[in-house]
Amino acid sequence: MKNFILLVTCTFFLLTGYAQSNRSPMEDVVNAIKNNRIEDMSKYFDNIVPVTINNTQTIYSRNQAEVVLKDFFDKNLPKDFLIMDNGSPNTTSKFIIGSLLTPAGTKYSVYILMKQKDANYYLQDIRLNKE
Repeated sequence: MKNFILLVTCTFFLLTGYAQSNRSPMEDVVNAIKNNRIEDMSKYFDNIVPVTINNTQTIYSRNQAEVVLKDFFDKNLPKDFLIMDNGSPNTTSKFIIGSLLTPAGTKYSVYILMKQKDANYYLQDIRLNKE
């Protein structure tokens, strides 16, 4: 009986790890936003990251972008994040358009573009505009 319980427990952890490792980069970025874990998103930042907040675009380094986005999401905690549209306009890029709702009832439209570079996808653009 102990062996059976051990086997079930090990199988559960292996399957959980396998499922997490098979998520796409875009799913990781969406989950990072939903859970306010910008450090999880930052692993997909390219060397420079264009960030637009309320129609003001600034180009940041990886580290600067992480600080700016962390500050934004700390001030605008995600209560809900809905994906409105997503797609791949070509074989090397993916986008999502979403709606972010904060506990205060503020809504932001969100646009995220990721492009493939070498064998990996990198966040190339993120836009957060108040609706």
